[in-house]
Amino acid sequence: MGANENNSAKPRARPIVRLGIFLISHSNIVSVVCFTAGVVALLLLPILAKNTYISENALMPGSANNMLSTHHVSDANKFIKDLTDLEFRSGSSPIESQKLIAHYMSALDAEVTFHKFYPQFNHFHPLHFFTSPDSDIISENATCSSFGINTFGIIRAPRGDGKEAIVLVTPYNPNKVGLGEALSLGIAYSVFSLLSHVTWLAKDIVWLVADSQYGEYSAVAAWLREYQAPAFRRVDIVNSETCNESSTFNELGQDLYLDGKLYGGFRRAGTMAAALVIKVAEQGNQYEDSLNIYAEASNGQMPNLDLINIVNYLAVHKQGLRIKVKKMWSLLGSKWLNTLGVIFESLGRIARSLNPQWNPATEYVEGAATLASSLYYQGLGVPTGPHGAFRDYQVDAITLEISPKVSLTKMIRRNEFILRGGRLIEGVIRSINNLLEKFHQSFFLYLLTSPSKFVSVGVYMISFALLVAPLPIVAAYLHSNASNSTPQNTSALEVDASHKSWKWLNSARKVLVIHLWGVVVSLLPFFLCQVPNTTPTTNFILWGSLSASSLLILYLILGSPIFEAAVSLHEKNKWASLKSVTISTAFIGLSLMSVINFATAEIGALLIVPICLLARPLKLDTQARSWRTLLRASCNLALGFIGFPPVAFVLLKGAFEDFYGINVSDYWNWLESLWAWNSATYLYIGVVHLPCWALCINILFHPC
Repeated sequence: MGANENNSAKPRARPIVRLGIFLISHSNIVSVVCFTAGVVALLLLPILAKNTYISENALMPGSANNMLSTHHVSDANKFIKDLTDLEFRSGSSPIESQKLIAHYMSALDAEVTFHKFYPQFNHFHPLHFFTSPDSDIISENATCSSFGINTFGIIRAPRGDGKEAIVLVTPYNPNKVGLGEALSLGIAYSVFSLLSHVTWLAKDIVWLVADSQYGEYSAVAAWLREYQAPAFRRVDIVNSETCNESSTFNELGQDLYLDGKLYGGFRRAGTMAAALVIKVAEQGNQYEDSLNIYAEASNGQMPNLDLINIVNYLAVHKQGLRIKVKKMWSLLGSKWLNTLGVIFESLGRIARSLNPQWNPATEYVEGAATLASSLYYQGLGVPTGPHGAFRDYQVDAITLEISPKVSLTKMIRRNEFILRGGRLIEGVIRSINNLLEKFHQSFFLYLLTSPSKFVSVGVYMISFALLVAPLPIVAAYLHSNASNSTPQNTSALEVDASHKSWKWLNSARKVLVIHLWGVVVSLLPFFLCQVPNTTPTTNFILWGSLSASSLLILYLILGSPIFEAAVSLHEKNKWASLKSVTISTAFIGLSLMSVINFATAEIGALLIVPICLLARPLKLDTQARSWRTLLRASCNLALGFIGFPPVAFVLLKGAFEDFYGINVSDYWNWLESLWAWNSATYLYIGVVHLPCWALCINILFHPC
């Protein structure tokens, strides 16, 4: 009776605890369901995409009539003609074109200034990885003549207080003036000339003509460093002592100084509200005038969605331009994707219940191709244009590349093109000018499925959460089983009792050492780059050889009797404890990466989660000799092969581009671009993905 009373008085576990116990006890089923649901949720994202909309009411795009007229277009054509004529004039130097640009700016009563910068080449340095490129670091081969000169003018707003500014950027190579660059300068000049005399302007306008002879991004980034964080650098002292600048940089502004129109020093406007990079494509679109939007910045950062929305609205509804964003063109002809679209089309009722605005198969395929491109370029963590330099200073910026329908050699067609492009930029600037504060209403975390459709963070995080949800559940299940396992004899019982609570530390130590090995592998390229006269293929072979040999040494050390405790039959089952810790570290790494760059975490989860869940010693599966265990062993070998980073790179590149011409040096060049741009994807590959893959391979070949 007393025993019954004690049992009845025993408090029941809370529902959340009982739910956790239930999930852990059915971890296999939960893993299959969650991972499958995560993949399905990812494939459903093009269907769940919503139409874009203007969140900030103050923007009011298209509410005012355009003021840019044919008069401004005529001035722009005169500017383009004078600029292109310099190319055919004998004895003209690149300085002449920059002086011409400055003269045209000063004629509009703008504050004109030249900015001198030295080219910077990104090199991998572990101490500078988490910082932006150091302004003191220049190329070792830089000389007195190897510098660029940015030209920029500032129009002060008649209705502003000088605290905010809008930036227009036109990349321009003074050594080779192409028609596309000349037209982009013409469009910017037409807008700049209009804004120089309007009365409604409330924000200063900065027009930066970036000297792109050493790269568009490098020129814009150098100007931004001087604008945001000016510093008197030692490199300036050295060059002022060794270089005679009177014949180069000082000559550039001599005439304007005499006229009193060139301002000394580095002029600044207010805090940047937004920036637009204007480019004109050399090769036109054969169907219609189109506008390409590039928005990705470093580590998957995106501008506020409202900035893209107002460009999309004005371009489509006001100027009749076709908007394009990057797509994975190889997916448009993919048979499996078309089949999937047909399946969703047959399930149209369900799809339309999720999103009534969705149209079937064709739209799904295009949306999936655009979504894959958005995931890929955000996952790379490398800026897709010079606008990425602004995002490093939390300034919303995009690159607008206008592609003409036909050649613009005919003057009538050119006038129409400049007028449409100029009015588009005018409308965007007018909307940004209406803002009383920075962009904040709309989304910063999103994926595009078309220029007018997006997937918000609250939707796409569901697929990632479902993909990684099985990891902690399986880790808890394995740890619980390892803790509750009981040996069969007395001697083993005594050993297990003494080491039961500490045996997981042995696995944790191995996992920690392997992750430290991943850090070493990530640092090896820094030392390999110091070796002169090496090719990418040689560097890749050396890197792979050093990484493999160091891993083999670690394996021999960790597997030697020195590091082992008492040898027992139970030690043969320690792979479960090792797998539990490995899965836990993979979950932590993916979760942290999702905060830094979601796209990288999503792609990484698709590659590493399956092998983490299925990893089991091949010896046990082959000994069982059942179709289920043999199938699992085959899947583990296939996933282990696909999960190896170089193999995954080749497969992804072949799927999205083409397998033709792929060689081992491509992987080295790809990684070199990641570390040169300080992409967190490089750290994920070296510190999270590669160690977890190596631990899973160790589990597969465990001598249990």
